Amino acid sequence: MKTYSVKLADIQREWHVIDAEGQTLGRLCTKIATLIRGKHKPTYTTHLDVGDYVIVVNAGKVVVTGDKENQKMYYRHSNYPGGLKSMNYAEMMKKHPSRIIEHAVKGMIPHNRLGAAMMKKLKIYVGPTHPHEAQIKGK
Repeated sequence: MKTYSVKLADIQREWHVIDAEGQTLGRLCTKIATLIRGKHKPTYTTHLDVGDYVIVVNAGKVVVTGDKENQKMYYRHSNYPGGLKSMNYAEMMKKHPSRIIEHAVKGMIPHNRLGAAMMKKLKIYVGPTHPHEAQIKGK
């Protein structure tokens, strides 16, 4: 018996379209993270990017449970003294709804060069349309 090791030439990527309308943020993002990491494939390898492309539509219609709309905070810092900026979920949804999903998925993948390569396969759109119709099989 020999152990099979995936080679870059053997990796086959698919395109998945996920409609975020009415879905809970955390549960949606775990599905997305699984797809872009490739953990749903039998050829999953930790040190290679074997995941698929994911297109998320209707990102502005994702929901959260409880009172997270007012309590969940997003922080960023300008690296200057006193440069901490904060924004709650409701404000972020009005200004940058796609960043909410991006931020959640980014926390679920590796924080290194491999994770950065995986994030490039995530395409998020606020509305119901996307420009990737040619890549999707079966249409």
